[in-house]
Amino acid sequence: MNINGTPTRTIRPLSDHGGVEIIDQTLLPHRLEFRTLRTLEDAAEAISVMRVRGAPLIGAAAAYGVALALAEEASESRLETACARLLATRPTAVNLRWALERMQTHLAPLPAAQRGEAAWNAAAVLCDEDVVLNQSIGRHGMELIKWKHEQSSRTVNVMTHCNAGWLATVDWGTALAPVYTAFDAGIPVHVWVSETRPRNQGAALTAWELAQHGVPHTLVADNAAGHLMLHGQVDLVIVGADRAASNGDVANKIGTYLKALAARDNGVPFYVAVPGPTIDWRLADGSGIPIEERAAHEVTHIQGQAEDGGVTSVRLAPAQSGAANPAFDVTPARLVTGVITERGICPATQEGLAQRYPEAGVCRTA
Repeated sequence: MNINGTPTRTIRPLSDHGGVEIIDQTLLPHRLEFRTLRTLEDAAEAISVMRVRGAPLIGAAAAYGVALALAEEASESRLETACARLLATRPTAVNLRWALERMQTHLAPLPAAQRGEAAWNAAAVLCDEDVVLNQSIGRHGMELIKWKHEQSSRTVNVMTHCNAGWLATVDWGTALAPVYTAFDAGIPVHVWVSETRPRNQGAALTAWELAQHGVPHTLVADNAAGHLMLHGQVDLVIVGADRAASNGDVANKIGTYLKALAARDNGVPFYVAVPGPTIDWRLADGSGIPIEERAAHEVTHIQGQAEDGGVTSVRLAPAQSGAANPAFDVTPARLVTGVITERGICPATQEGLAQRYPEAGVCRTA
């Protein structure tokens, strides 16, 4: 998508394969800074501390992490060690495991002398495929926004949560891809951006990228969502997912479940944008999705820009108070109006998903 009018991807290899350039998302929206990852540990650290985040982008970064590792040593043991190291970085986003399994399956049979270059090529293909998947999600999801506009002839108000825009993917995004596609097609659309405590990815990332693209939007506190729905100011909700179970249960940033409940109570359609690699066919339902517990300081402290322009962190809670910080929650399929995939929109059921992905078969675990 665009940064200051320039098309930009969130991750890209250097031309000499000496490293991988990323946008350091921990610095947004106050500073736009590109960072170069040159080693396996650089890639693992970037995923762990969320310099890159969002399920599709985590998978892409892991794929390039494998390439960086094999640039140092292309042995089979190095491939296995690199995949294990990267897999341990974050537990919830299934794209991480998917990308590493894909890389390992492709690279392991090759002679060691061929693995290095093959890894760079495989990671690049994975990234290009991600862009195509998201563009397709955008086209299918745009039809929902278009239909809403045709019914009322007014601006369509879309609510989202966290950041499932292009910053969470290689390009275009998942939940925001329909918004960008509709906006570029001239359909009047406005986005309610919930701040998404505790890391404020809505305020810091979604608002920033929407502003870069020129999409009308308004930032609101997380707790304003129900109020806006009750008063008819939300036409539909579109969120992303870090993992979807085979029955349509979805894990997304903490607070998504509450938005789904408010949407159901107020008759607001609630859609989840899910590319194929984010569906975990090994899980029968969402109860098996691992929920990452992050550091307490993300809750007790907040980062922001001071009046002098410097970025600082300040404490919100008493020093004596501890904090729990589950990073995700699971929204039951019964609250999901539909799943927007790259293959079309389907019901949030095992049958609905299986119709879109017949090659996946049924869940492989009890």
